[in-house]
Amino acid sequence: MTRLHLHLLSDSTGETLEMIAKAALSQFDDTDVVRHFWPMVRSQAHLDRIISDIGANPGLVLYTMVSQDIRKALEERCRMLGLPAVPALDAVIDALESALGQQAKGRPGRQHTLDAAYFARVDAIHFTIAHDDGIAHEDWEEADIVLAGVSRTSKTPTSIYLANRGYKVANIPVVVQSPPPADLFRLKKPLVVGLTTAPERLIQVRRNRLLSLNQSPETAYVDSGQVSDELLYARRMFADNGWPVIDVTRRSIEETAAAVINLLKERHVHGDAQTGTKPI
Repeated sequence: MTRLHLHLLSDSTGETLEMIAKAALSQFDDTDVVRHFWPMVRSQAHLDRIISDIGANPGLVLYTMVSQDIRKALEERCRMLGLPAVPALDAVIDALESALGQQAKGRPGRQHTLDAAYFARVDAIHFTIAHDDGIAHEDWEEADIVLAGVSRTSKTPTSIYLANRGYKVANIPVVVQSPPPADLFRLKKPLVVGLTTAPERLIQVRRNRLLSLNQSPETAYVDSGQVSDELLYARRMFADNGWPVIDVTRRSIEETAAAVINLLKERHVHGDAQTGTKPI
């Protein structure tokens, strides 16, 4: 297994750089990567303190900085140490400058400016947390998206991920013994999406959940017959109401969220009340 020290330096929060590094590293297997994270690097003195650690743990340096003085100092220090220093956003910014015919602003953390979109995202997160697991169904009409599915079909994590993208999301568990409130079937504004999964996968997820709670892993909750009945009940509900269905069996949270967003975009384009019941 290859071990790598990865130094991430940013003159802002470093959130963008972390996402770039995570996305790139996902393309490699059998690696042992030690991340050294250095946000808010905006002075020579701060850089000097970091360089000693980079020298003690040599590896790859990725950075996002707009200050030419700090950049040059970092690049020079890395050359002296014989280490590669890669500006993570330069190629994209250069291409955008060429395509847009204007020069980048060059202000640290500019993408995190507290604009209307930022406050809308915060509002979406608050709404989503307040409407998790079937809570406050009287407010669901205010949502952009409502996710429905049996227990452990990733409704909550998908909702939170979508909220971070600026969407107000409510979610509701589909329970055979407890039908959902009638409000669910009268919604006009939100896109209602059904989440389903393979029975075998659902049983395994539920069993792991019980074990994590130090509970018996052999209960009706993981009984194959009951699980199949739950999924069938949910699928019938989705079909009867014309709700689109997403099978989350082999999807990550990010992939499920992307599928939901695509459904919402299609709905806006076509102006349909819903987008059909065919699983995707």
